Amino acid sequence: MTTVPLTVLITGSSRGIGAATAAALTARGVRVIGHATRAAPGLIAADFADSGAPQALWEAALEAGGGHIDVLINNAGLFAASPLDASDIAWLDAWEDTLRINLTATAQLSRYAVRHWLASGEAGRIVHIASRAGHRGDSPDHWHYAAAKGGMLALHKTIARAYAARGILSYAITPGFTDTAMAGEYLATRGGAALLADIPLGRVATPAEIAAIAVFCALDAPPSMTGATLDANGASYVR
Repeated sequence: MTTVPLTVLITGSSRGIGAATAAALTARGVRVIGHATRAAPGLIAADFADSGAPQALWEAALEAGGGHIDVLINNAGLFAASPLDASDIAWLDAWEDTLRINLTATAQLSRYAVRHWLASGEAGRIVHIASRAGHRGDSPDHWHYAAAKGGMLALHKTIARAYAARGILSYAITPGFTDTAMAGEYLATRGGAALLADIPLGRVATPAEIAAIAVFCALDAPPSMTGATLDANGASYVR
């Protein structure tokens, strides 16, 4: 009898943590359905700034997965500064774009996944790549980012509590700074040495480290861990 591989949909898998996670899952024999904001080889394009994009992505991923998805990894995100003294319109636009991409799209995809598993009666897992900012906040230019990641953690906990009895599990990961393109510019402009001094480990995380945690949550974490949030910040924020 042919064994059907697990199918994982991972958003934002063209680079950084997403690409590392996709590669690690593939090495484990998982069928990975990847996503990027813009067209890229082997990835489904969907721009989460468009409110219809998460639904389009989910439907395309279901088709690619033969009507079956076992795990959703919500990884895509936007990290862009919004100074307090920006114009009212610019500040609000940045707030709404960041919440739309980092939180609302995550909620939409999570809803589609939960409904899919409830209808099929099958178990499923969601892994949310949140942020240390969801616990401790972020810089004065990143109210929106911290709020979105805090919202993601609340969403994660709600899903875990609501659907554990149906075999639908939710895990969250809260990295600190990670060596990705998204964080690199911020580290450079904010004085990398000063920020590193706040990390007892003495360095930022690598995408491979966060990917290892994501793969564990997606494939190996015991069901009793549902609702857990795993920190990975070099002890820069210890709860």
